[in-house]
Amino acid sequence: MSDDSGRRNLRMPTSDELFAVVTEHLGGNHVRILCEDGETRMGRIPGRMKFRTWINEDDIVLAEPWDWQDEKANIEWRYKGQDADQLRAEGHIDSLTA
Repeated sequence: MSDDSGRRNLRMPTSDELFAVVTEHLGGNHVRILCEDGETRMGRIPGRMKFRTWINEDDIVLAEPWDWQDEKANIEWRYKGQDADQLRAEGHIDSLTA
């Protein structure tokens, strides 16, 4: 199962998720994120990710905006560095700067 291209199958956003970049760590389980639609939202790191996945500034994440409060979102996934580079190379996150 050798793949010479180095391309990995990555988790892509569903219809209600957006790519986002973490701009600020607000403490606890909250971060400030800049979403691909241009909105700045407060992201909440759910308990299932809080102690298993460290989220730092400039990380690329998948965020799901709340239906009832658009200025907030749940963080659903964090991409590692090489995965974020692959997303940039494929043109998925051109609008995000990190």
